[in-house]
Amino acid sequence: MTTGSNEYIFTDEEKQASSGEPLPTVDSEDADEEEGASLYEHYRVVADKGQQLLRIDKFLLDHLRDTSRNRIQQAARAGFIHVNDRPVKSNYRVKPSDVVTLLLDRPRYESTIEPEDIPLDITYEDEALMVVNKPAGLVVHPGCGNYTGTLVNAVAWHLRENPAYDPNDPAVGLVHRIDKDTSGLLVIAKTPEAKTKLGIQFFNKTTRRRYQALVWGNVADDEGRIEGNIGRNPHDRLQMAVFAPGSDTGKPAVTHYRVLERFGYVTLVECVLETGRTHQIRVHMRHIGHPLFNDARYGGDQVLRGTQSGTYNSFIRNCFSLCPRQALHARTLGFKHPVTGREMDFTSPLPTDMEALLEKWRAYVGGLKNQ
Repeated sequence: MTTGSNEYIFTDEEKQASSGEPLPTVDSEDADEEEGASLYEHYRVVADKGQQLLRIDKFLLDHLRDTSRNRIQQAARAGFIHVNDRPVKSNYRVKPSDVVTLLLDRPRYESTIEPEDIPLDITYEDEALMVVNKPAGLVVHPGCGNYTGTLVNAVAWHLRENPAYDPNDPAVGLVHRIDKDTSGLLVIAKTPEAKTKLGIQFFNKTTRRRYQALVWGNVADDEGRIEGNIGRNPHDRLQMAVFAPGSDTGKPAVTHYRVLERFGYVTLVECVLETGRTHQIRVHMRHIGHPLFNDARYGGDQVLRGTQSGTYNSFIRNCFSLCPRQALHARTLGFKHPVTGREMDFTSPLPTDMEALLEKWRAYVGGLKNQ
């Protein structure tokens, strides 16, 4: 059982997020005794009954996103990590049913979603739902470092005169998400009934989602299946990694791919998800040796295939400039309407940056053939 946000950085978002300043140091024995001191609960998790003995810094590293083991250890030294209502050191070993809490000397940052006049590309809308074509670069939901200017703020503005839609009510709104620099289709529920029924479809994998991606390398097979658990990379907390299917690390994930067009050094593929894990296509394609083109987080922003000539390197840099993000687009989305039961399918054209990128590769391959 988990309560609270799992997207937490051990900094004061208002003052310390950009500076990287360490937490204030307070002797753990005195943390609760200091005159006038107040601690506020930011996170709580109850260890499973089958929990094996595990250092608390490692335990929390598996439960908290966007943080590091060093920050967790700083929090423990400051007396901010408690187990069963008592502060513990970072080498404390979590036991079954332990109640682990993160208590800080400031209240939680409570973000309220305010309507913002941000343009929306609406593919479809009715009384129950909206299908939106998200551009690359737009964050989907407020989070650490992005509390405004998100798709959710734009939806709140669009529906500001709808008294039944409260953007701060988790019973309505986004049903699923895509990464900031991924473009494509998303569905937003206007009513609790719609969100519940759409959410069940996503959970049961009865929705239809197809992505198009340009990946490095000449993919050997015309189609294939990638299976491997996806979990946080233990060496880089900003990345996800693939672990053996059936292992205790990560969550099961399956991606199907099909080659659409070959350019020699890169390949355009269509990907269909059986599961919806964080960065799934990006990390699965890298796992089989084909990182997404210009995916900086997973090494795709380097020249990974091709010649060593200056002309070719200049061509690739121009390609990166044309599409300055991972070349990934959520092209199709299908589901059963939560009210009418009608099957609905939507398609989003490739955005201009990806279309320009593909045209540049087509011209490059055509030029090679004419030599």
